[in-house]
Amino acid sequence: MTLHAGLRVRLAVDLALGEAVAGPSGAAAGFLSLAAGTEGTVERVDGQQPAHGVREYERLRALLDDYGHTMPEESRNRLAEEVAALEPEWTAFQARGARVTARVRLDNGFVLDGTDEDVLTPA
Repeated sequence: MTLHAGLRVRLAVDLALGEAVAGPSGAAAGFLSLAAGTEGTVERVDGQQPAHGVREYERLRALLDDYGHTMPEESRNRLAEEVAALEPEWTAFQARGARVTARVRLDNGFVLDGTDEDVLTPA
């Protein structure tokens, strides 16, 4: 699903928020939970920046591909080793894709900010 501002969405899972609330006597009174199916409207969509290792892999890979043939052999080998060390992080990023979060104003008045797109479905 592609999120955008104004899209009506609903929670796909129950969300337990925070810790148990203590009553006046100090005993736990309960905790806040939002039920699956609660609907709301997307106010803002935020793309998350890739991790430093992913950005560094992209930078070093481009450097190796574009200028590796002009580098001294030792420099090229050292750069290739650095790229290889970052490869697992790059592969994991490729597998999960870019993550998107949203600010959602629920119909009950609650606002969820930084909500992962995986917990939302179109309403």
